[in-house]
Amino acid sequence: MIDNKVWVVIPAWNEEKNIGRVLGELRKFTPNILVVDDGSRDRTKEICHEQGIICISHRINRGQGAALETGKEAALGLGAEIIVHFDSDGQMKPEEIERMVAPILRGEADITLGSRFLDDRTKIPWTKRYFILFPAKIFNWIFTGIWLTDAHCGFRALSRKAALAISLKQDGMAHATEILEQIYEHRLRYKEVPVEIVYHRYGQGFRGGLRIVKNLLISRIK
Repeated sequence: MIDNKVWVVIPAWNEEKNIGRVLGELRKFTPNILVVDDGSRDRTKEICHEQGIICISHRINRGQGAALETGKEAALGLGAEIIVHFDSDGQMKPEEIERMVAPILRGEADITLGSRFLDDRTKIPWTKRYFILFPAKIFNWIFTGIWLTDAHCGFRALSRKAALAISLKQDGMAHATEILEQIYEHRLRYKEVPVEIVYHRYGQGFRGGLRIVKNLLISRIK
C-alpha cells in the first residue's frame, strides 16, 4: 500500500466508461482517493459514489486546471502531506505512484514530474512526439526557465509545501506550464521520474497546444 499521507486527486469529465476501472485499480494501492467531477453529464459522479469514493462536483465544466485546484484544496483539508495528480482515463498506472512519491518521502524533492522520455516504455505517436511535445518543451523553457525531458505530462506528486505554494489560475490545460512557472518562482525542488503512459487515444493535438499558448499570453496581459 502507498503511504497513508498520500492522497490521489483525479479530475474527471464524462469518464463513465473508464472511471470505475481506474478507481478499482487504485483501491488496490490506497484508500485515499478524491475525484473532482468537472461538470460531467454522464454517470461519472454516480460511479464514484457507488464505489465509496469522495467526489466533489463542479456545476459546469471548468477545465482540468480548475479541477486540480479544487481537488488540492480538498485534499489539504483532509490532511494530505503529498498530493498525486492522476488521470481518469486509464492511461496512467497506479503501481507507479509509489515511485512518484519516493523522492518526496526521502526529502529529495518538493514536487516530482512524470516523464515519458526517461525510458522507452511509453509508445508515443511520432507526430505527437516531434510536432507537439518537442515544441512544447522549448515553449515551457522560454516561459518558465525550466528545461524538462517531457512537457505536459499530467502525472505529478506535490509535497504539502509545494501544494500550498502553487495556486492554479489557469482553468484549462495551460495549468501544466503554470505549475512550472510557480516551481521556478517559489524555488521548489523538483525531480523528473520515468513513467509509462498507455495511450488509448491521441489526446491533445496541435490546436490544443495553440490554445494553451493563447491562454498563457492573455494571462500576462491582464
